[in-house]
Amino acid sequence: MPLPAALTLAYSPNAAALLTFAVAMLLTALIVPVVRRYGLRWGLIDAPDPRKQHTRPMVRLGGVGIVLGFSLALTLTWLLGGFAELEASKDQLIWTTLAGCLCFFVIGLADDLFALPPLPRLVLQLGVSLVAWSEGVRIGTIELPFAWGPQAATLLALPDWLSLLATVIWLVGITNAINWLDGLDGLAAGVSGIAAVGLLSVSFSLHQPAAGLLAAALAGSCLGFLRHNFNPARIFMGDGGSYFLGFALAAISIVGPAKGLTSVSLLLPLLILSLPLADMSAVIMGRLSDGHSPFYPDRRHLHHRLLRTGLSHRRTVLVIYAFTQWLASLALVLVNAEMRFLWLALATAVLIWVLVSTRRLMQQADEP
Repeated sequence: MPLPAALTLAYSPNAAALLTFAVAMLLTALIVPVVRRYGLRWGLIDAPDPRKQHTRPMVRLGGVGIVLGFSLALTLTWLLGGFAELEASKDQLIWTTLAGCLCFFVIGLADDLFALPPLPRLVLQLGVSLVAWSEGVRIGTIELPFAWGPQAATLLALPDWLSLLATVIWLVGITNAINWLDGLDGLAAGVSGIAAVGLLSVSFSLHQPAAGLLAAALAGSCLGFLRHNFNPARIFMGDGGSYFLGFALAAISIVGPAKGLTSVSLLLPLLILSLPLADMSAVIMGRLSDGHSPFYPDRRHLHHRLLRTGLSHRRTVLVIYAFTQWLASLALVLVNAEMRFLWLALATAVLIWVLVSTRRLMQQADEP
C-alpha cells in the first residue's frame, strides 16, 4: 500500500538520514535486552578465560540486535521513499553490500554458536568478498597524487587481478581489524559508531545519499548497542556483530563516497581505522616472529598494552575513542567536508559521552 504523497515528498535526504539514525539507535537499544534474555535462557554464553577481560559468563549474541536494528531502520527508510531516487547503477551495489553484510554476520554467528576454526572462517570471508567484487563492490581506480599538464588524467584504472586483490584485502582486513578490536567492553561498538558517522558525513558532503543512509543506520545501531555494552557490559556483540560492522564499514567506504575517486573514498576509513589496522598488523608480525600462527591468541593488542600501563578499562576505551574521533575529524578536513559535518563528528563524541554517563548513573542507582 503506497504511503501518502505528503510523507514521501517531504522526505529529504537529510531528514532520511536523521530518521534512519534515530530509529536504528532506538530499535537496537530496545532489541538487545530481549536478545540477552533469550541468550541467558538458552545458555548461549561466553565463558571467562585468562586471555579475556570478563570474569563472569556473558551472552555474546548482541550482533543479532545490531543487525535487526540496522535492518528495520533501513526498511522504514525504504518504505518512506528514502531510496526512491537511487540510480540504477547504485541499486545493485547497495543490495550487494547488504547481502555481504548479512553473509559476514552469518559467518560470525556460526563461530559464536559452534566455535569454527580460524581457517574455515577466513576461507568463507574470502569467498563472500570475491562474490561482492564480482557484483561491483570493488576498488577499480586509484587517484594519482600528481599529474602533468592541465588536461592530464588523474585516475589510474586497475587491472582486474589487482582490483580483486585490493578489494579482498580491504574487505577482509577491515572486518578482522574490527573483530580483533572487540576485546574490551564498548570498544568495537564505539569505534565503529564513530567511523560510521564519518562515512555518513563524507557521503552526504559528496552527494552520495544512499551510502549515507546505510552509514546512518550503522551508526545508530552501534550507539544503541553501546548503551548496553559499555563497561561493565551486560552483553557482547560476538563475532557475528563485529564481522557485520567491519564488512559494512569496508563496503560502504567503497560504494559510497566518490565511487570513481578511490583515494578519497578509502582515505576516510583508512584514517579512522588506522589504530585497529596498525594494531592488527603489529600483532600479526609479532606472532609470526615468535613462530606462531597469525591466529594464535595472546595479549599483544593495543588495548592490552594500554591496560598494562595502568589505565583503567574505561579510560583505555575512552583514549582509543578520542584518537579515533580525532582521526575522523582530520579525514573530514582532508576530503573538504562541509563544516556542518565536522560539527556532526563532534556531536557524535558528545553523544557517546552522554550514553556512557547515563549508563554509569543507572548502574550506581541500582547498587544497594
